[in-house]
Amino acid sequence: MSRPLRALLLAAGLGTRLRPLTLHTPKCLVPIHGEPLLGRWLRQLEAAGCEAVLINTHYLADQVLAFLGERSASAMAVETVHEPELLGTAGTLLANRDFFNGATGLLIHADNAMGGDLGGLLDAHSSRARGCAFTMLTFRTDQPRSCGIVATDGRGVVTAFHEKVEDPPGNLANGALYVFDPPFIAHLASMSPPPSDFSTEVIPTLIGRIQSWPTDRPYLDIGTPAALAAAHQLLPPTP
Repeated sequence: MSRPLRALLLAAGLGTRLRPLTLHTPKCLVPIHGEPLLGRWLRQLEAAGCEAVLINTHYLADQVLAFLGERSASAMAVETVHEPELLGTAGTLLANRDFFNGATGLLIHADNAMGGDLGGLLDAHSSRARGCAFTMLTFRTDQPRSCGIVATDGRGVVTAFHEKVEDPPGNLANGALYVFDPPFIAHLASMSPPPSDFSTEVIPTLIGRIQSWPTDRPYLDIGTPAALAAAHQLLPPTP
């Protein structure tokens, strides 16, 4: 990739569906094979050559800061930004747009877990179809009613998007992991009113201009006890 790589990790959620586990542990620090989700993403980002990561905090922020304080020294810079009130996925990206400083950006939900690495997604973004504003990771789900479901054409460009509908027309789901370049940040900043939620306010305005990359490795939203149990079965232990 010609530009440096930077990432925004969304780690501020309350994790209500994982209670009682998350009554005393932020969801981003829930472990899989002993490794917190946030640590897993930091490891994967460093392996992908990411130069800097920004992590938003809110719920049990002191625990997140303590975890980061124990992290081994690394060439990848890690910063945090506290949100006294949650801004939403697009809202947080907009509020911190200067962090990207001309870099290729990643927007990642730290409570998801991904098998494999980020290389295929980044390559897909580099070779995306002409006119695509950003690239979206997609995966096959057995619970399509709880996901945003996409349809794509032969180039992998998103042609339709159905956010958590009762009768979804497929099982190819939005992984809520996005890659973008500076023109997309400029587009986001030009939207009026400024968007708060990425799925409901940004994606529908760019149908036909979103590249997709379907992962063939496990990809899970660690939002429920069942999903956490599945992650322990499907994802390999930390190398």
